[in-house]
Amino acid sequence: MLAFKEKVYKASLELIKNQSALHSWGNISAIDRKLGIMAIKPHRTNIKDLRPGDMVVLDLKGNLIDGRRTPSFDVSTHLVLYNSFPKIGAIAHTHSKWASCWAQAGKTIPPLGITHLDKFYGEIPCTRDITDAEAEKSYEEATGKVIVEALRGLDPAKTPAVLVYRHGPFVWGDDVDSALNNASILEEIAQMAYLTLQINPQSSAMKQCRIDIHHDRYTRK
Repeated sequence: MLAFKEKVYKASLELIKNQSALHSWGNISAIDRKLGIMAIKPHRTNIKDLRPGDMVVLDLKGNLIDGRRTPSFDVSTHLVLYNSFPKIGAIAHTHSKWASCWAQAGKTIPPLGITHLDKFYGEIPCTRDITDAEAEKSYEEATGKVIVEALRGLDPAKTPAVLVYRHGPFVWGDDVDSALNNASILEEIAQMAYLTLQINPQSSAMKQCRIDIHHDRYTRK
């Protein structure tokens, strides 16, 4: 159990190191599918002030398995995603500057060039706004549900990120390393897309045939 918690602790430190989750903004979780448990940091805490043993472990219904603190408020969002997408192994939620700007503007990030296609097939979607009724019932659970809704018809392995409207990005991967890597790449792509549209506001998404060719080339094993 401690080794599992330490893995999430170290990944949380990495989020701060690459400036994806400054202060107490953002979190990362991992899941052990065999044991049916996930780990995440406590809520409203700076990871620098914590130790591996402070990570909170829950089952996939949200029941506390190990830990003395309250888990991050975003845990309900993570649980919705883990239960909806069985192949996800880790989730990173950040408030990274460029990706969060797109989220706050309510805009999807279009695939303007082949760099985008290294990890992301097509546009990176932005969710709809959460309704007042949904927010009052459970904002965090509603967040997970609008992410699932935004991915309808998409392969979450090919589109491993969604921007939550007026909030920020949720990014995932097979494990914590790939989730961290995808979060870092998303931030670069978000900045590149913004600057591209500043240079040429008429820039448009690549043609689907080019998207297919380049994404397949980058992701082929």
